[in-house]
Amino acid sequence: QVQLVESGGGLVQPGGSLRLSCAASGSIFSINAMAWYRQAPGKEREFVAVISVSGGGSTHYADSVKGRFTISRDNAKNMVYLQMNSLKPEDTAVYYCNVAIRRTVAAPFENYWGQGTQVTVSS
Repeated sequence: QVQLVESGGGLVQPGGSLRLSCAASGSIFSINAMAWYRQAPGKEREFVAVISVSGGGSTHYADSVKGRFTISRDNAKNMVYLQMNSLKPEDTAVYYCNVAIRRTVAAPFENYWGQGTQVTVSS
């Protein structure tokens, strides 16, 4: 069984910062990539950021968060982080951790989702 546990969400004022964490545990042979998505009320889930586990950890960001958010990872601990700065009201959403995991050497990669953590940006 694979479990993703997210933390760090909460209420923050516009211009403030939050740091989200996601820890993957359980039956994990390898991880391909780790990403963050978010879903605002009445909207579809959208991509936020992704980081490669291999190599130097290349990253990609949605245009809406470039320059404000930073994704990072700790491969040894199977953790991914999202540092969110200069938060805006439109960043309000449930943020989900997404990890591509191979459970065994013979298994294909599968996408696992965290339970989501609420981020609310409001004065």
